[in-house]
Amino acid sequence: MKSTISFLICILWVTTTLFAQQKAAFQLIPLGVKGGIDETNLSAYLVAPTGTNDFISLDAGTLHYGIEKAIENKAFNISAKQVLREYIKGYFISHAHLDHVSGLIINSPADSSKTVYATKKCMTMMQDHYFNGETWANFGDEGPGFQIKRYHFQTLNHQQEIPVTNTDMFVTAFPLSHVSPFESTAFLVRYHEDYLLYLGDTGPDAIENSNDLKQLWTVVSPLIKTKKLRAMFIEVSFPNEQANTALYGHLTPNWFYKELKNLQKLTGKNALHGFKTIITHQKPPVENMVKIKTQLHDQNDLGLDLIFPEQGVKLEL
Repeated sequence: MKSTISFLICILWVTTTLFAQQKAAFQLIPLGVKGGIDETNLSAYLVAPTGTNDFISLDAGTLHYGIEKAIENKAFNISAKQVLREYIKGYFISHAHLDHVSGLIINSPADSSKTVYATKKCMTMMQDHYFNGETWANFGDEGPGFQIKRYHFQTLNHQQEIPVTNTDMFVTAFPLSHVSPFESTAFLVRYHEDYLLYLGDTGPDAIENSNDLKQLWTVVSPLIKTKKLRAMFIEVSFPNEQANTALYGHLTPNWFYKELKNLQKLTGKNALHGFKTIITHQKPPVENMVKIKTQLHDQNDLGLDLIFPEQGVKLEL
């Protein structure tokens, strides 16, 4: 009996060690990590397969300043112009709020030809209100005004995987609710058999009167159980003191853990232990951001590996 128990303990130790030593599949360079008023540090995350420079940008709130910070931190050893024009192969826009697209708009005159990916509602908003020949030149190949055709505007269908142009990655879009009925997007990025999940702004299902997160958890839970989902980016914008009536389609630590416990019901009790969870979109002031971080750590009975990304600091996932 003792030998059987010892054997099982050994197998568990080896399995845990292998997962802990899992070779990185992706590299992440955050160009902007905050929500709110700091226009130099708004949601934008460069992701590429490890060992390549084929990056996609998950949202594009801040680009140029974030690239400069990444160069300062030795994440890149080339010019900001080269990173923008040569390394970034495309943009995935979760929704058309300015804190997620302003970098894309402002940098478009200096950019190279590439693809902008978004769902139909998001793409229509960008074409009607930004790239319309009036608010800003239309750098796309669709929509109103003279089409400069620097960007190819590619509309994503929900739950349909497509290849990402000029990379070896694939992406699938899922709907999120960000003050119902306004739609945001989650992107499931795949490279071979490894995945990353990026959620744009989202409120909890209970507040949004939605099943969007529940449906997303159903899709990704098998990937967590098999250790194929390397990490998840998810927003926590406000501390717990924020009233439910003033969430504006965002999460607090309390609501974050309520949603993650719904995910845990699908993955099993221990599957989320050590799962890399990247916290995005914390809103200033600084004292609120400190509260968010403290509250997330204090309530972490799931054993998540909570990651608070820093602008320009490279991570491997």
